[in-house]
Amino acid sequence: MTDDLLSPRRLTGRAAIVTGAAGGMGRATARILAAEGAAVACADIDGARVEETAAMIRAAGGRAQAFALDVADAAVVRRVVAAAAEGFGRLDILVNNAGVSVFKPIEADDYDAAWDRGVAIMLTGTQLMIRAALPHLRRSDAGRIVNIASTEALGATAGHSAYSAAKAGITGLTRGLAVELGRAGITVNCICPGPINTPMTAAIPADQKAIYAKRRTALGRYGEPEEVAHITASLCLPAASFITGATIPVDGGLMARNA
Repeated sequence: MTDDLLSPRRLTGRAAIVTGAAGGMGRATARILAAEGAAVACADIDGARVEETAAMIRAAGGRAQAFALDVADAAVVRRVVAAAAEGFGRLDILVNNAGVSVFKPIEADDYDAAWDRGVAIMLTGTQLMIRAALPHLRRSDAGRIVNIASTEALGATAGHSAYSAAKAGITGLTRGLAVELGRAGITVNCICPGPINTPMTAAIPADQKAIYAKRRTALGRYGEPEEVAHITASLCLPAASFITGATIPVDGGLMARNA
């Protein structure tokens, strides 16, 4: 066992970018990474709300920058990643959390638009962020990429095919890049959240959430963003150096339950 593996389970001196950081799991992840000692670039298409996330981190004594970012815009992605790395003097961690709700039945007239939007933001956006961050991650001695997919990538719901396809693509991208980047010391892992209380699920009535959670999850409830964010942060720690190519459900036992 090396001395590095005996070091504290902290991220002091590391720098991270978190996309989709204006709220929900992205905001929780940014705040937890900062609490663990990382400097965090908070990025989201909603520039005003992502600045609120950065302000929360700074108010708690952490280091944070905020960036308005459309992850589907390659030029903006390159500019934001470069600015974040320059601002912190390094980049060690990338968390691809940006997502969008694209729930459409296959025969809907606007299915193609939903498909294009979902793939552009969730799948293409993920690879654009990785490609932009890689030169910086290669210079880190502990490069970490964590991609946020969904249990919809592992088992589907009717009407969610465009969303499921984009999220399943993320799991495949994760495995492929884990193999490709492993010799560079960069780990690439994937989190698949289940039913979580986020802005994306806020419109679901509470009674419907309760029925679904009791029927489908082992724990009988929806999860909270912080419960996902802590697992994401754990994959970014120096202690997680031998975990790569993994797809980890954080779902209250949803995928484990048959009936």
